[in-house]
Amino acid sequence: MNIFRSISILSVALFGLLLSGCGGTAPIISTPVENIDKVPQKFTMLNDAELKIWGQLDLVQDTVPGMSVIKAYDEIIKNRKGTTVVVAVIDGGIDINHEDLKNVMWRNPGEKPGNNKDDDNNGYVDDIHGWNFLGDTYHEQLEYVRLLAKGDISAPRYAAAQAEYTREFNKYSGYARQYEQVNEQFNQADEAVTKYLNKKNYTVEEVRSIKTEDASLKQSVQIISYFMNDYENIGEVRESLAEDTKTIQDRLNYHLNKEYKGRKTGDNPDDLSDVPYGNNNIRPPHANETHGTMVAGVIAAERNNGIGINGVANNVKIMGIRAVPDGDEYDKDVALGIRYAVDNGAKVVNMSFGKYYSPHSDWTQDAIKYAASKDVLLVISAGNDAYDIDSKITYPNDVSEGSKEIADNMISVGALADTYGSNVVADYSNYGKNNVDVFAPGSDIYTTEPNNQYEFVDGTSFASPNVAGVAAMIRSWFPDLTASQVKKVIMDSGLAITTKVVVGGDSSSIKSFGDLSKSGKIVNLYNAMILADKISK
Repeated sequence: MNIFRSISILSVALFGLLLSGCGGTAPIISTPVENIDKVPQKFTMLNDAELKIWGQLDLVQDTVPGMSVIKAYDEIIKNRKGTTVVVAVIDGGIDINHEDLKNVMWRNPGEKPGNNKDDDNNGYVDDIHGWNFLGDTYHEQLEYVRLLAKGDISAPRYAAAQAEYTREFNKYSGYARQYEQVNEQFNQADEAVTKYLNKKNYTVEEVRSIKTEDASLKQSVQIISYFMNDYENIGEVRESLAEDTKTIQDRLNYHLNKEYKGRKTGDNPDDLSDVPYGNNNIRPPHANETHGTMVAGVIAAERNNGIGINGVANNVKIMGIRAVPDGDEYDKDVALGIRYAVDNGAKVVNMSFGKYYSPHSDWTQDAIKYAASKDVLLVISAGNDAYDIDSKITYPNDVSEGSKEIADNMISVGALADTYGSNVVADYSNYGKNNVDVFAPGSDIYTTEPNNQYEFVDGTSFASPNVAGVAAMIRSWFPDLTASQVKKVIMDSGLAITTKVVVGGDSSSIKSFGDLSKSGKIVNLYNAMILADKISK
């Protein structure tokens, strides 16, 4: 399910490496960032321009824990390009006509659009930009709710699913009651203030300027002032309340509803051989389906086109694979989505989703092993519940019994906030010494949204595509490196944080950053390009 939301010495000694990327002219001498012990913390807030690009800034130069993307382009990559790399985005739909994405979308070279034929004989008709395994499906149940809905009390983890369902249903039912009262109170106060000011759209300053002896109006002003504490105008408050209310309603009406039947593809999701299904329309079918477009923008929004944002990677084509609904994804769709990406030329696959129940995890693990056999790197988000996923396993994963990896082509990514120091780990990010590999920028990420819009978003969902972008750059410049070598480069070239950090946003929960992931590092494109050059040579 794609839910949004100090430093020591580089462990690999890299000095004066000669970098001569593909298609380049004169070589560039570059030295990796090494001793950053004395980098000061940034105590001033990032301005709007800095906040929009912080994930691409440099820790030493800018004192924020970015990935040194701009530095890598300025000092190493410059105007040169490597080979074109196809990056598959298994996610929700992607707005293929977005001004910052339309020129970077993959086009299937073997397919003739609109003739209703499978020209390339890959099993998918008119798959011009990818494939939609969900068809017209949007809302879906959570996986443990599906398990309960089947009614098989002998099924593995049935009791655990029932306990989790009870907790979540009670929690969101309580939220629903609270928000009903909150909305009623807000609406009454809003109506009174609107009437007094004689305007529907008013600012926090206008509310605070109201002077009255009317007890009822005075109470309404206090209520609205409270709601507007973090907002400039009342429209933002109304929008926020509406979004929160809808989130609660969707949780109860769809995700936690045992009776809800969301799948509209006509196939049996428990039969991997029941194919084909879905369609070739990878665009979002619903106005609220923004996640896939956002993820694609982080990876590859067209750089230096004078509009919007710059994605991490240039010379990339995005293959869209719609397999993640509003709710939990089906193992079948994920497994077939990975295989589709591999069979159609993707060299990097981003998977910004996950869940804690998986009835057919063997299907996804077989697909992961298949990707490894075809030299394809998978990048996956660690999750947004502040869990130690060494103890609470997420799916899909590349771990077998005994915590042994089944392949060496998947990299799991936790999220960083934009503050260098003890609060560098995003308060929602999952972690795990064995099952998370690296950390990357994930909070306050400015990216593409459908209909030529842009938005700030939070989540390991956006840390993952940051790393996918780095992986794509390595594969573009150094196509001789294998998927496992690219993974090793990303992990070994990061910046190691050895200090204690806050985990889960709880100041009493302090852990060593080095114990939160296998590498103990934050991803750094500048260093990764240098190390990749050394290994390639």
